[in-house]
Amino acid sequence: MNIEQDRTVPCPYCGESVGIVVDCTLSSQEFVEDCQVCCRPIQFSVSVDEDGEIVDLQALSEDE
Repeated sequence: MNIEQDRTVPCPYCGESVGIVVDCTLSSQEFVEDCQVCCRPIQFSVSVDEDGEIVDLQALSEDE
């Protein structure tokens, strides 16, 4: 089982790539991190299966 996975997603505001680290020991999680480029808050929603693989990853703006 992977404990952590690195992922890159586009910022919902500026479109630039944003790198995050996902804790794969949690089956679902939500957290907010600021874009490293435009500094706006991105809401992340992550689902992980029993094997520690990410099955859903969403990066949303604060008004979505």
